[in-house]
Amino acid sequence: MRATRLLRAVPSSIGTQSSGLRTPPPALLPPIPLYRRLLRSHRKYLTPELRVLGDEYVKSEFRAHRDTENPVHIVGFLSEWQRYAQMIEGDSWRGEKMDKGKVDKMSDEQIAQMYELMQAIRERELAENDPEYKPHTPPTD
Repeated sequence: MRATRLLRAVPSSIGTQSSGLRTPPPALLPPIPLYRRLLRSHRKYLTPELRVLGDEYVKSEFRAHRDTENPVHIVGFLSEWQRYAQMIEGDSWRGEKMDKGKVDKMSDEQIAQMYELMQAIRERELAENDPEYKPHTPPTD
C-alpha cells in the first residue's frame, strides 16, 4: 500500500483584510432607528448650539426624503447619514474637509445649502470672537 498525502482545508484569506479587499460595510440601519441614533448622538456629543443646528438639519432632511422611492437614493441617503453618525460618535469630524468627489456630485441646490451653512458658521464665529461685530444682512429690494 502506498502512502498518500492528505489534503487538508486551509483557511483562505479571500475577503479578509489581509487579502487587500475592503471589509464589507456595516449593515444599514432602517430609517427610524438611524434617525433616533442621530438625535441621540447630537444630544450626547455636540454642544447645545450645535445640537440645535444639527437636530433641525436632520429633521428637515429626513422629512424631505420621506417619500423617496428609488432604492439607490434610499441606500445612499441612509449610508451617508450612518457614516455621519459614526463620525459624530468618534469625534473625527472636527476640522475634516469634505471629499472633492462628493462635492463634484452635488447639485447646485446642495452647493447653495453648503455655502449658506458655511456663511452661518462664519457669522457665528465672528459674533463670538468680536463683541462689536454686526451681522451682515443682504439688502432687500
